[in-house]
Parts: sequence; C-alpha cells; structure tokens
Amino acid sequence: MELPHTLVVIPTLNEAAHIEQVLGELCVGLPAAAPVQFVVADGGSTDGTPEIVRRLSASFPWSLVLMHNPRRLQSAAVNLAVRHHAAGRSLLVRCDAHASYPPGFLQRLHESMVEHGADAVVVPMDSVGESPWQRAIAWVSDTLVGSGGSAHRGGARSGFVDHGHHAAFSMASFCRAGGYDETFSHNEDAELDCRQRALGSKIYLDSDIRIGYLPRDSFGGLWRQYQNYGAGRSRTIRKHPGSWRPRQLLVPANFLAQVMALGLGCVWPAFWLLPLLYLCAIAATTVHLLARHRQVEAMLAFPAALALHNAWAFGFLRGLVKEREDRWEPGMAQPLNACGTT
Repeated sequence: MELPHTLVVIPTLNEAAHIEQVLGELCVGLPAAAPVQFVVADGGSTDGTPEIVRRLSASFPWSLVLMHNPRRLQSAAVNLAVRHHAAGRSLLVRCDAHASYPPGFLQRLHESMVEHGADAVVVPMDSVGESPWQRAIAWVSDTLVGSGGSAHRGGARSGFVDHGHHAAFSMASFCRAGGYDETFSHNEDAELDCRQRALGSKIYLDSDIRIGYLPRDSFGGLWRQYQNYGAGRSRTIRKHPGSWRPRQLLVPANFLAQVMALGLGCVWPAFWLLPLLYLCAIAATTVHLLARHRQVEAMLAFPAALALHNAWAFGFLRGLVKEREDRWEPGMAQPLNACGTT
C-alpha cells in the first residue's frame, strides 16, 4: 500500500544522544520515493541537537527540516510544524526522540489506519531501560500496579479506544479538532483525543505496532514527570468531565487515604493497617519482578512505584486546587489554521 504524502514531526529538547538513532529507525523500510517530510521542532537545545539535525539534513534521503519551537512544549511543536509544513499532506505522524521504533513504522501506521477505517492510530508503549533504575521503572510500569491496566502501557489487545500513545493522525482529523491545546505541557495527547472523539473521529489502538520508551534516569526526574502528568490529567478531566476513569481517581483517593490514616493512626493505631497494606502490595509486586527477572535491580521497583503513584496523585490534587479549567463543548471547536490538508 503506497504511503500518502506524510508529515513526520519530532519535538526535541536536548536529545543529542537519541535524535540520530530515532531518525535512522524511522527510515528503516521506508521506500526511497516515499513522499515524506521530516520536521524536527527543537525547543532550544544546548547539547548540540540542532547541529546534528543540520548535519544529517545535508545527506538525508528525504526532506529533513529543523524548525525552532520558541514555546518549547511538544504540543506547540507539532502545531507549529503542521501550520508551516502540512500543505498537500494527508497523514501526520508524531514521534518522540526518547523512543525506539520498529522497521516500517510509518508504512504500518498508514496500513492500519486504512484497514480499520480509523482517523487516528495509537500504539502500545513498552518501557525499556539502559540503567538499573530505568529497567526497574520499565518493569513496574508494565504491571497492573504501575499502569492500572492502561491499554497503551504494554497492552496486547487491538481495538478502538478512547486514548493511546499518539502515533498517526488523519491530517483532516487533527486540524478539525484544532490540534493540541498549547496551554498543556502534559496530557495534551489525552485532551486532544477527547476533542477528536467528540467530533466523530475514531481512534484505533494497534497492538502489533509497538514502540520502546526510555524512562527518566533518576528518582527526581521520575517524580517531576509524574507530578506533571497528574496535573495535566486534572485539567483534562475538568475540561472533558466524561473522560475520567476509575483507575485515575483511585490514585489520588489512595494518596489522601494514606495521609489520613497516618494521621489518625496516632490516635487509633488500627488505621496504620491501611498504609501497611499499600506497602505490602508494592512489596509483593517487587518480589514478583525479582522472581521474574532474577536481577537484584528489580528491588528498585519499590521506590519507583511509590514515585509513580504519589507524584501523580500530588500533581493531580495540586492541579485541582491551583488551576482553573473551563468545560469544552463540540461547538467550541476551532480548526487549526494554515493546515493545508488534502
């Protein structure tokens, strides 16, 4: 199946260690005559990422453009690339510089979209690690304790979904929904999916097209990331009240229950059973991972799980208190300008 005119956007910020590998992986299996435009939208890297892209562009088999993204956010990066480079292109693919891609990734996304009559194709994200800490995060992220059963976190079932890790869009669907909300630094993907579905677009999760994701390599980095994820989700839930899922509210509810139990336990020690049970659940998951992987670094899954849960919950609750969000209705949709769809 011939690939249509395609725009591939890769937002970057200090990705010198990964950008060349990502571009190389995306080219594997791509026909030489494929009408593909690659855009690296850089948010002001200081590690040499722009220089690498400029060097590669001189001999790149397809058009490769470096674009400055003054707002630095991924949401703004994709919108900016679409505004300037979408003319005549019917397929949009968003890629992350912190991920790895299978051979024929672009072609397989297009074939899946056509086969299933979808307006967007999302994919499962398998966490992988280079360091002991990253591997521990990867292992726990793909458990029920780590992901709560999210379909795009290690999921193995294909089908139409509410949300998944963004990969391909019909350019018309993306622009009709207005593109990403550039006020979102995190959870912009789930928020856009809410608008796409409200406007009639169908999102298909293809579990056969999987990407690898490299987690943060420090406890502090993981904490900040998931705190921002939680804050972003709190905005999405208020902007689209019907988008919440029980597993998402369970995390902040557990956080509040643990805090209350620790306080009340000073008066009624029986309340301390609640945090004890929570810690036992995480410990049991850690033991399971130790037995499965037979590597001592699996013990790091314990602090990793604590960070995943409590940073997300703290960010979610802080977002509810600090940030105001108005409800969105389909009649409020404003198409992304200068889209140039075909």
